[in-house]
Amino acid sequence: MNKFAIVFLSGLFFFSCGGDSDKKDTRKVFSYNEIAGVSSLDPAAASNFENIWPVNQLFDGLVQTDDDMNIVPSIAKRFSISADGLVYTFNLRQDVYFHDNACFKDGKGRKVIAKDFEYSFNRLFDSKVSSATSLLTNIDRTEKTAYKGFEATNDSTFKIYLKQPFSSFMNILTMKFFSVLPYEAIELYGSEFRKNPVGTGPFVYKLWEEGTKLVLHKNPNYFEVDENNTRLPYLDAVSVSFIKERETAFMELLNGKFDMLSGADAFNTNEVLTKEGQLQEAYTKRFNLQKATFLKTDYIGILVDEKIESVKNSPLKLKAIRQAINYGFDRVKLIKYLRNGIGEPATSGFIPKGLKSYNPTLVKGYDYNPDKVKELLEEAGYPGGKGLPEIVLHTTENYKEQVEFIQSQLAALNIKLQINIEKSTVLRQAVNRCEYNLFKKSWVGDYASEENFMSLFYSKNFAPEGVNYFHYKNDEFDIYYEKVQQETNVSAKTKLFQKMENLIINDAPVIPLYYDEVVRIVSKNISGLTTNPMNLLNLKKVRK
Repeated sequence: MNKFAIVFLSGLFFFSCGGDSDKKDTRKVFSYNEIAGVSSLDPAAASNFENIWPVNQLFDGLVQTDDDMNIVPSIAKRFSISADGLVYTFNLRQDVYFHDNACFKDGKGRKVIAKDFEYSFNRLFDSKVSSATSLLTNIDRTEKTAYKGFEATNDSTFKIYLKQPFSSFMNILTMKFFSVLPYEAIELYGSEFRKNPVGTGPFVYKLWEEGTKLVLHKNPNYFEVDENNTRLPYLDAVSVSFIKERETAFMELLNGKFDMLSGADAFNTNEVLTKEGQLQEAYTKRFNLQKATFLKTDYIGILVDEKIESVKNSPLKLKAIRQAINYGFDRVKLIKYLRNGIGEPATSGFIPKGLKSYNPTLVKGYDYNPDKVKELLEEAGYPGGKGLPEIVLHTTENYKEQVEFIQSQLAALNIKLQINIEKSTVLRQAVNRCEYNLFKKSWVGDYASEENFMSLFYSKNFAPEGVNYFHYKNDEFDIYYEKVQQETNVSAKTKLFQKMENLIINDAPVIPLYYDEVVRIVSKNISGLTTNPMNLLNLKKVRK
């Protein structure tokens, strides 16, 4: 970095105060570290948390979710759904303006109109620009809608047309992909819009030195206000660093550079947390520990498609073996000793705690049961594990300790695992191409609906085109999955999801490990930082 950039970066965090350098800087800057780095600030690329978090500060959509996962207005002040469930109508606010930017005449941000949503949504159909194309399949772009799918009927009314009713569609619209952006910015910046974002959000883009620092400033024209009619946000700026070594990042937290570290991978849990998942006493005076339900399930996946040659020759094609592995290790101990109490043992189904259908009484998954393992091994034709071939489990370095624990417990029951450690990109590509029979992955809810988690088991979503990495197919499951998408009654939907879960538990194409938790270490000088099951960072009402 050149000297000018260093000076410029430093200067962003201090007021000039009329040239009086002795005056104390009173600007409130919220700082956090992002180990993974940010690849784009374009909402069309908001497919992972490292991108979603800053995008959420810069952009708004038609609707949003509150911390209880209720869908509430954002730029749309009202919305309605037609009786047949096919037409969604949004009436827009008249006081929402894009950030001031060189793409506009005189650099002054203009008012958002419905045509801007039409433009922003159309852009998502380009697979070179967006990773949201699979979310648009239910939008009706046929002759019936003049091949539009959605339209601005006037400056303040936006309509979306669906092919068939889809009860989770409003949840999908809360995703950052569906943020509004101005055509002027795309025309000016083109592919460089990824680092020149122009939105309507509570913060405005200021600077991004890739791999070093991202700086956002307060949007003085933001449309949302608090209950006292005070304009949001309260903070003056947001600073994001990209330190990859968690030990260094933790030291910076202790030194006061950061206000928050987020995620179990962001710090040494053995050093910071007790085995019960509480903050060690040494840190309780300066920091608060935030833990909350997270719509994320960590699992070991099993390829079960016998049309694939490797599956034909694998003992994993036998349901009894898959069930035996599920019974063969102690999830409670895994959480306590290897995750320091972060998360819940996945002894129910695949759908995590925090969604309506989660019910361990009605959806009984697997717990540790060595006697059941012996019984199932005999049923599979491998009494006492005799003759059972070694099974290879593919994972990444992050999960080495966890899978070694599972390996040890299964070995005691004569089920032998070989662990192969892969780079995350290699593992992801190989799983997508159905090259591995057993693999460690996790699924984070893209939106707050059980349908999103069940999509992994729908037969029309086979990888590599879709997210069914197991190549699991069950006709009864598919019928329930298609029915639940059109069902609007909450109770009926819940029962359908529970039926689907019980089919998955019985067929065992997956080994659920744990339902994760949001975990954050937050400085005590921060207030108003809330958590939510989507682990979405919302800084609008944060004070420092």
